[in-house]
Amino acid sequence: MELAAVMHRAVNEFCYAADKDTVVVTLKTAKDVSRAFIVHGDPFIHELKRKREWFGERLEMEKYLELERHFVWRIKLKPPYKRLQYYFIIENDSECFEVYDNKITPPEKSGESSKLYFKFPWLNPSDVISPPEWVKDTVWYQIMPDRFARSRDFKNDGRFKDWADMSHKHYSDIFGGSLRGITEKLAYLKDLGISGIYMTPVFKSPSNHKYNTTDYKCVDPDLGTEDDLIELVKKAHELGIKVMLDAVFNHCGSEFALWQDVREKGKASPYYNWFFINKEDFSREDFSTADGRFYSFSFWSVMPKLNTNNPEVVRYFKELCTYWAQVWDIDGIRFDVGDEISHSFVRSLHSSLKAVKPDIFLLGEIWNDSLSWVTTKEYDSVMNYPFSGCVNDFFRSTGRNVRELIYTLNFCRSLYPEQVTQVLFNFLDTHDTARAAESCKNDDVLLQKLAFLLTMPGTPCIYYGTELALHGTPQDLLYRQCMPWDTLNDPQRHSMLEKTAALIHLRNEYPEMKSNDIRFVTNESYPGLICCKKSDRLEVCFNVQGMPLEYIPEGKILYSNNYENGVFNTDGIIIAIDN
Repeated sequence: MELAAVMHRAVNEFCYAADKDTVVVTLKTAKDVSRAFIVHGDPFIHELKRKREWFGERLEMEKYLELERHFVWRIKLKPPYKRLQYYFIIENDSECFEVYDNKITPPEKSGESSKLYFKFPWLNPSDVISPPEWVKDTVWYQIMPDRFARSRDFKNDGRFKDWADMSHKHYSDIFGGSLRGITEKLAYLKDLGISGIYMTPVFKSPSNHKYNTTDYKCVDPDLGTEDDLIELVKKAHELGIKVMLDAVFNHCGSEFALWQDVREKGKASPYYNWFFINKEDFSREDFSTADGRFYSFSFWSVMPKLNTNNPEVVRYFKELCTYWAQVWDIDGIRFDVGDEISHSFVRSLHSSLKAVKPDIFLLGEIWNDSLSWVTTKEYDSVMNYPFSGCVNDFFRSTGRNVRELIYTLNFCRSLYPEQVTQVLFNFLDTHDTARAAESCKNDDVLLQKLAFLLTMPGTPCIYYGTELALHGTPQDLLYRQCMPWDTLNDPQRHSMLEKTAALIHLRNEYPEMKSNDIRFVTNESYPGLICCKKSDRLEVCFNVQGMPLEYIPEGKILYSNNYENGVFNTDGIIIAIDN
């Protein structure tokens, strides 16, 4: 047995409170383990029963996930006294071992040295990871305000580019999209099935993307006013649509007044320690900060890094976010470059915001494994880049391996406690990546990717225009092109829009669509057929084989594309439910 592959710690994703009564315990082993058991009980049960040594109840664990080289075993327990002590037994047909915190040993040798049991000390309700309940039922829509919609009363004073002209591309090009324009398109989003809007930054900035903030307390005049933002939130709420703003607290723009004060006065500025300044000549105009004179986002001197370890900085942004929550009534905040902000800052902000609005959603932009940010009362969720990479890579590949896709999807599900997995921010594309359609040979493949997005656990987000199969890459800047409202009735785009809306409405109607209870079913005769059962009731199937298949799903067909009379055509989708 490959004992070096056995992994467990009584913390984080391996042992956590699912709710005020339930503890979830997982164990990772190599695939040469055929059965896993937990021996568990209260750590003081032997004293209660007047026994000399501790003892526990043995229960078999569920084989929860299969990864490329591992099995993940799981069990849910309800300790009556809120305490839990345990160890594991793993076995196959020829070997058996007991797994303790300090050793792995054959049962006959377990008494030869001290045994340290794993322990979950106490199930404190305040320690339970509790993302807002509404998030897992939300379908998000990401908007770059400048590129989404102009208002009906838009007037071009000569500063705005032609809406359809992307020939000249520069970070300062603005097209006239606005907050009022978004408000006027809320009916479109509601019809699409959207229940949450995530907007990229709306605060004053010299760029069109607004990630180099000049004034955190002023809505950019090109996008509208504070009253326009309040009206947008109000109208969205009337339609049952949540609103999330983008907070850029890792860095500011070079025109931020406090940074300008520091550049002018140096160490005499009261804001000098709001930034990370390392050299006397830090105010030089060089575009790159590779010389280390001060720290910035990447090496861009136009985005000096804020010191979120400084209590004054923390207080400034806490007051700002509290104002957004109380006065503007926003529902969520997405934190740009969320892994470079100090943990202490995010914990403090989390505590203060939840005190004034308990169900506000705090989302971190982190591109990698983010466990340490979601298990310590910091972010409720993070952007699930491992998921988007998994799905996009699979459908981009010519030599598709369904088994590898399943392993990778299961790996994504293994990273976090289940209640976090249910609100992970899933997406196919964003303002930072190539459009999802870019790597698809046709719209049918894009629909397959959207079906994955909308049937996996998490809170899905659609980047504006992806429902119309917009193309574009960061290299050509078309990934931030303006929403082509005048082409909605083009047959191809209209068809794509209708099919996407149908998928979203299924997600909204059937709880099974968002369930974390997933069982993948493979068929050796059809290696290009992907099927997964959700809650043992909903069946989701994809044909990625490159040729038609004969296939009859179980139950009633709720949605299909490229399927007719038992013939499951290339790049097709079937979603069916048992009666």
